[in-house]
Amino acid sequence: MAQTKAPSAALTHLPQVHEARNPGMPLDMDRVLRARANRSAIERRASTLPGRRTVKKDFQAAWLARAISCIDLTTLAGDDTPGRVARLCAKARQPVRADLLEALGLEGLTTGAVCVYHDMIEPAVAALKGSGIPVAAVSTGFPAGLSPFPLRVAEIGQSVKAGAREIDIVISRRLVLTGDWEGLYEEMRTFRAACGDAHVKAILATGELGTLQNVARASLVCMMAGADFIKTSTGKESVNATLPVSLVMMRAIREYFQVTGYRVGYKPAGGISKAKDALVYLAMVKEELGDRWLRPDLFRFGASSLLGDIERQLEHHVTGAYSAGWRHAVG
Repeated sequence: MAQTKAPSAALTHLPQVHEARNPGMPLDMDRVLRARANRSAIERRASTLPGRRTVKKDFQAAWLARAISCIDLTTLAGDDTPGRVARLCAKARQPVRADLLEALGLEGLTTGAVCVYHDMIEPAVAALKGSGIPVAAVSTGFPAGLSPFPLRVAEIGQSVKAGAREIDIVISRRLVLTGDWEGLYEEMRTFRAACGDAHVKAILATGELGTLQNVARASLVCMMAGADFIKTSTGKESVNATLPVSLVMMRAIREYFQVTGYRVGYKPAGGISKAKDALVYLAMVKEELGDRWLRPDLFRFGASSLLGDIERQLEHHVTGAYSAGWRHAVG
């Protein structure tokens, strides 16, 4: 699928300006049921990656800067306030101290988005005005996805109306666990339609799907139904993003691209808090999907504390000394 030209350099991190959106396709049950996952082979491949792929010095700094540009800087706490969200948005606009960015030649670096609950959309939109950074909102009864279906659909519409340009929806896990792929497809199609022009990220809650085969099949069904991104987790499950799950989902994305010509994004979320972990995920994306996916319109980290550790590593790169973590607070 041909790429579209970005209107300006300042907006190149936005998903809308790079790729034609995935329109989905008719549900192909034969392809869905052919999806398999060899757990032992997947786990072996995932376990070897951290030891085989390392980057150092200037290359590491460049990869960490790319990781920052791919972060959905997130706050999803019950005690969120407009003030906390405003501070988070200020960090999204200036994710690393100005002197460090100047030393690295990376002035203007921002995060990929800010992700909040519905009630915090308006404060986030106001705080990010003029920055080009989109607001993402979690929706559809996040995190369990068990509220009445009409309310989940209405919630999407309200979030879009409030100014969210990306919607992170949660699927009904029971549809996967009972093998109701037609039901999952129709649910996802309805969510996609409700999003309108806003991009939709389908959260699979992979820690609750039981098997890697279910993860592979759910990934394909959500992409067939028009998801712009597939995402691992809400961050609230007991098991969130893992390398084996990521490998399964990335290979599903690759298969979908080979069949349709449309690129779908990937978002690991939950438990990714260290710079070294971010480098491993970026290496996997590069090897499994290619360089094109190493851009914020096709790859995001769902994270809250990851940015602080990356900033600390960048300060060490510039100054040669590690600083205390409290000097790089987020929010």
